[in-house]
Amino acid sequence: MAGLVEGKVVLVTGAASGIGRASALAFGREGAKVVVSDVDEAGGKATVDALTKTGSEARFLRTDVTDEVQVEALVRGTIEAFGRLDCAHNNVGITGPVGPVHEIDLEGWQRTLTTNLASMFLCMKHEIRAMLKQGGGAIVNTASGAGVVATPALSPYCASKHGLLGLTKTAALENARTGIRINAILPGSVDTPMLQRFMGIDPRIEKLIRAGQPGGRLGRPEEIAEAAVWLCSDRASFVSGSSMIVDGAAVNR
Repeated sequence: MAGLVEGKVVLVTGAASGIGRASALAFGREGAKVVVSDVDEAGGKATVDALTKTGSEARFLRTDVTDEVQVEALVRGTIEAFGRLDCAHNNVGITGPVGPVHEIDLEGWQRTLTTNLASMFLCMKHEIRAMLKQGGGAIVNTASGAGVVATPALSPYCASKHGLLGLTKTAALENARTGIRINAILPGSVDTPMLQRFMGIDPRIEKLIRAGQPGGRLGRPEEIAEAAVWLCSDRASFVSGSSMIVDGAAVNR
């Protein structure tokens, strides 16, 4: 049987580990040609190796997605490698500084907003331009449950993810007649290197996170990846501007 994205060309950013790597592998398993992007060259190449070992076509393009020149080159390089860009999973993000609003320094605030929000704007800007030329495509942005609920001590992170949802919805409306669908995934607490680092800051943080899981466990990167693949597939042909929560009911607590 053909895969969900058989023959499509997919770009995945932040694909050196965690959700990004799981997404790249899932797209490859479902028949796509995959461009893997990250600033972590070793991790990105490891993702490509894992893809090629299973028979998928893949390329690694090192990119700092906060730099517009590099983002433009990434999209151009994807098209040069495989001829087109059908789907993109924009997945770069950081936790940012931790603490109450009045103790957050401006540098940390700006770094978080640049990485989590401005980079998404840059990626969508150039992905949409490429997709308009070919008559359609699908984009998925990784947001967070923190994009719809408040999370104390994570104001820069929450602000960036709330902003990303507004950006995603606006771009979806702008492209409702162009054949380009744009959606967001809102993962809950997923067992990734980023979350492990965050929980390692203080044992109390890990205790709070684990206590907030209605199902008694963290999510797996592969579970988020499945949502990304489906949203990029033709089976989601009438889904655009959506904020898909994938968190085991955590935001409903």
